[in-house]
Amino acid sequence: MTNVTAKILSALQKIPPGYLNIMGYVDESEVNGPGFRAVVWVQGCPRECPGCFNPSSWSFEINQLVSVEELAQKILSNPRNTGVTFSGGEPFWQAPALTEVAKRVKAAGLNVMSFSGFTLEQLQSKSAPLGSSELLEQLDILIDGPYIESLAIHSPESPVSSSNQKVRIFNPAFQDKITWASDQIEIHILKDGTRIISGFWGQMGLE
Repeated sequence: MTNVTAKILSALQKIPPGYLNIMGYVDESEVNGPGFRAVVWVQGCPRECPGCFNPSSWSFEINQLVSVEELAQKILSNPRNTGVTFSGGEPFWQAPALTEVAKRVKAAGLNVMSFSGFTLEQLQSKSAPLGSSELLEQLDILIDGPYIESLAIHSPESPVSSSNQKVRIFNPAFQDKITWASDQIEIHILKDGTRIISGFWGQMGLE
């Protein structure tokens, strides 16, 4: 176990069983996967990739704690959500709790997608974060690989942000539904007046 991994695991132990530590949440997103989607941004990622879309998600310190049950109910309470996307941060560091969320929303007919800085091969290896294989089993779509700024793609036709990333379609029903583009912007204005800006161009000084 590396020192980095040990620090991550120590930080994750502060999350109560049955809970997630998240950075943010929105309903009805159209730039984070097919259709209208709930998006859950988890808190914590050690990569700190240059040009990262969500640098505020890097820290593993507690941000917002939400129970698996509460989060699943929140996703399902909006009838326009046809699926949920896990983003971050690195979702697979909180794979066990996300797996439980995924099971609940899939039982209600929603689909599940995730981004990950890990490659699929890494997630299938013995060194993968705890619960990775179980979360993979719940996914309809995975976009894997770290964001690499020198390989960035700025195209209204690309669902990935850098050319090293891959779209893994586990559910054949989504083979012809990869129609969103990472090079889009979406602004959600919440009830308290705060804004969540999603999509690559959300990082272009609009915060």
